[in-house]
Amino acid sequence: MNETLPMTGKMNIAANDDWWRGAVIYQIYPRSFRDTNGDGIGDLRGIVKGLDYIADLGVDGIWISPFFTSPMKDFGYDVADYCGIDPSFGTFEDFDAIIAKAHDLGLKVIIDQVYSHTSDEHAWFHESRQDRTNPKADWYVWADPKPDGSPPSNWQSVFGGSAWQWDGPRRQYYLHNFLASQPDLNVHNREVQDALLDVARFWLDRGVDGFRLDALNFSMHDPQLRDNPPSGVPMERVTRPFDMQDKVYNQSHADIPAFLERIRATIDGYSGRFTVAEVGGPDPLAEMKAFTEDGKRLDSAYNFDFLYAPELTANRVRSSLSNWDGTPGEGWPSWAFSNHDAPRAITRWAQDGDVDRMARLSMLLLLSLRGNPIIYQGEELGLPQGHVAFEDLQDPEAIANWPHTLGRDGARTPMPWEANAPQAGFSNANRTWLKLDEAHKERAIDRQRSDPGSMVSYTRELLALRNSLPALVDGASRLLDTPEEIVAFVRTSDQGDVLCAFNLGEQAIDWAPPEEFASARMVADQDTVNGGNAIRDRIEARSGYWAK
Repeated sequence: MNETLPMTGKMNIAANDDWWRGAVIYQIYPRSFRDTNGDGIGDLRGIVKGLDYIADLGVDGIWISPFFTSPMKDFGYDVADYCGIDPSFGTFEDFDAIIAKAHDLGLKVIIDQVYSHTSDEHAWFHESRQDRTNPKADWYVWADPKPDGSPPSNWQSVFGGSAWQWDGPRRQYYLHNFLASQPDLNVHNREVQDALLDVARFWLDRGVDGFRLDALNFSMHDPQLRDNPPSGVPMERVTRPFDMQDKVYNQSHADIPAFLERIRATIDGYSGRFTVAEVGGPDPLAEMKAFTEDGKRLDSAYNFDFLYAPELTANRVRSSLSNWDGTPGEGWPSWAFSNHDAPRAITRWAQDGDVDRMARLSMLLLLSLRGNPIIYQGEELGLPQGHVAFEDLQDPEAIANWPHTLGRDGARTPMPWEANAPQAGFSNANRTWLKLDEAHKERAIDRQRSDPGSMVSYTRELLALRNSLPALVDGASRLLDTPEEIVAFVRTSDQGDVLCAFNLGEQAIDWAPPEEFASARMVADQDTVNGGNAIRDRIEARSGYWAK
């Protein structure tokens, strides 16, 4: 670790149970992070090997996407054993090594929990489908066909087609909001909840510091199985039937918060743990607020405000920030611009093709926002969306929707570790599970770490600066009145305020900061950190700064 970096903020975060408030989380997609056994698939030992690099960035914790036993039809989000580790990733000894080393480095460890569905290879589903009277008969969502044999409702799967699959042994349909091989759990059932809470305890006892709860608003359905109304989305914007419905009844049931209170009661039996929910959908704010209300449910939530945004605009940032103003009883937001499910942000947002400038600007913005920034592996390298040819696609959603969406595979291509090594140092296999994008080699970690002007160096310096400014870690946020293309806000703290200003338009704009910042100095912009320059009254297009 670079001993010259100021670590005061990080140490303060790690020292208390509220370490997560303002913590920066680094997401690891293990299949694509680092392969150590030569099978072309990233593994847990690869995470152990990469922890020094992650800690050196200056983040506070890692979130590891699923590594549980799975047939990998949805690459780990189809769990066949919640308390098992898939052999392709390694062993419990490897996982324990992650926990031990991460904690030694001052990093917290968060793992995914997938409570809305399992794999159809899970033992619970095997038992449930045998007949209608077995002990787990009601552990999944089963329903009789309509009199004409058609599915029980009009609900559509995220991946296309009906969300109902006929099952011969039961002579019923079962619900699957995702792949047909991912049957939905009946989380209304108290026994199912109890089993899931046992899963949480298993991993908490193993030493994890918290959970990211996947697809949480899909975890409960309308028991009356009422049809969803049409969404009214214009056909030119439709890529799948799922888009054509307003998802009123197949998800987002009003009983979900009560289950979250049970999760919270379980988590509270362990000190210093953190929970963050993924909340998807076109209008998720009410659910995010309900899921994090009054500290009695989850700690935080993030949505898709930025994950699928086709462009980065001041209005979008302004709207998102205004939704989380620190009202009493309000939860704590988290923010992600990229992840394993969404095309990489800089590819979506670099309208002029300047991905390097957008990489720096978006990192500066992400680390400005009040909440928990989540950095997806490769964002700190400035990786654009990887190119994956149709014949090399692995993602079932990408294959089904080709070529109308960028798909998920391009955000999951292997991490480039060494520019001149085979497979860029990700693996010594002749072929990796997804092909490396050759263009990513020039952005490899070894090449960037030794370059003080690189994106990695910029990220490291920016995180060190943020850790030294309490206002940016957990301070309040106050939006300022600005021209339309500018978004500016003040992060406040008893130890000093920080002005964050961004011009997200295509033209330079004259704008003077508030009088209180008349003598402030810029401490970072999209080009440099700790510049100390006076604030300019003109903000160039696609640029921003922090001033103190």
